[in-house]
Amino acid sequence: MQSSQGRIMAQMLDAAENASPVEAVEAVTRELGVTLRARAVAFLIADLSGRALVRLAHVPFDGTGAGRRGGDEVATVMPFDGGPAEQALRTQRVQVIAQPGAWTVLAPVTDRGEAIGLLEMILPDEPDPQALEEITRTGHVLAFVVIANRRYTDLFEWGQRTTPFTLSGEIQRRLLPASFTCEASAFTLSGWLEPAASIGGDTFDYSLARDVLHFSVTDAMGHGVASALTATLGVGSLRNSRRRGVGLVEQAEAANADVAEHATVAGNYITAVLGRLDLRTGVCALLNAGHVPPMLVRDGDTRTLPLPANFPLGMFTGVEHRAGEITLRPGDRLVVVTDGMRERNAATLDLPTLLRSITDLHPREAVRALADAVLEVSGPTLADDATLFILDWHGGHSEDRRTSAGADQGRASSALPG
Repeated sequence: MQSSQGRIMAQMLDAAENASPVEAVEAVTRELGVTLRARAVAFLIADLSGRALVRLAHVPFDGTGAGRRGGDEVATVMPFDGGPAEQALRTQRVQVIAQPGAWTVLAPVTDRGEAIGLLEMILPDEPDPQALEEITRTGHVLAFVVIANRRYTDLFEWGQRTTPFTLSGEIQRRLLPASFTCEASAFTLSGWLEPAASIGGDTFDYSLARDVLHFSVTDAMGHGVASALTATLGVGSLRNSRRRGVGLVEQAEAANADVAEHATVAGNYITAVLGRLDLRTGVCALLNAGHVPPMLVRDGDTRTLPLPANFPLGMFTGVEHRAGEITLRPGDRLVVVTDGMRERNAATLDLPTLLRSITDLHPREAVRALADAVLEVSGPTLADDATLFILDWHGGHSEDRRTSAGADQGRASSALPG
C-alpha cells in the first residue's frame, strides 16, 4: 500500500503535470497547503541580482487574496535584510517563525546546491517534525517543478528580473549555464557575473561528464552588442568542440580560428581560461589564453598558478596553444576571475587576502561575497563585467553526497559573513 507521504508526493506531481507551465508551481503548493491546512502558500524566487527574493506566486486558502493570471502577473521584490528569509536561502536551513496566531515556515527550494528560491507557508499551528519534513521535501520537489516548467515560459525569468535587460544583456544571459551552482560528491562549484552598465562580454560555463568536469571563463573584447556577439562565437565554438570530445588545446585552437574568421568587428578577440578536471584523480588541465591567471587557495594560502602563455582567442590565426596542469588536493579551492575584478577601483581589492577570509563559505556564498566587495569599492555601476568562478575540490568521486532537500548539508551551512 502506498504510504501517506508517497501519496502526497504523487498528488503534487500529478497536479504539476496537469496544470499549465505557468500554473504548475501554484498547483503543487495548493496540494501541500490543503494537506497541511495552510492559510497561505507562496513561492519566492531568487532574484537574478542575488540580493533579493521575489514573491512570484501566491495561493490563498482563507478566501482572501487574488491569484495571478495572464497579463495580471505581480512580482513583489523583497531585498535581503539579514532576516529569516535570507538566512533560509543562504544557509539552506528551514526557518520556523512564531507570529501572533500563526506560524511561518520558510523552506529552501534547491537542487544540487542551486538556490532557486523559498517555499513560504503560513500555518495555524506550530508544525511538528513530520510536517516540517513534508514541507522540506516539497521544497525539493518544487525545485524540479520550476526547472522543468521554466523551459516553456518566461514567467520565472520575468519574476527574477528586477531591472530590464538590454539587448547585449539578453544575449549574454543566454550564454551562461542554466544553473550557476553545482554540487557533486567530488566537487562544488559556483559562478557569478556582475554586469557592467554596458555589457562587457564576460561568460562562464561548465559541463559534467561521467568522470570529467569541463569549465571555462571568457572575456570578449569591447562592450555592448558587438562584444556579446563575439562572446557568442567563442562560447558556441568551445561548446561545439567540447561536445565533439576534443581536448583543451583543440578546443582553444578551434575557438581561435572561429573568432578570427567570424567576429562581426574585425580584430575582436576573447581572453579565456579553459579547464578539464579528472574527477577520479584530481588532475586539472588548464589553458590560459591571455586571461587573468587562475588562483589556488590551499592550506590558508592564496597563490597564482603559473601556466604557459597563449595569445587571446581570435587575435592571431594559426598560432599554437599550450596547457598546464595541477593536481588538486581535498580542501583546495580554484578561483578564476575576469579583469573586471581588478580594473579601476576594484584594483584596490586585496583579492588574495579576501579569498583567504572566505574559505569557509560555500562557493555559492563566496562568489556573492566577492561580487559585493567589488561593488563596495567600485560603486553600483561597474565599468566592466566582473565574473567569478569558484571550484572546491573534495575528492571522493565515488562517494555519495550527504544531502537534504537538494543541498549538501555538509557544506551548505558554512558561516556567513556578518
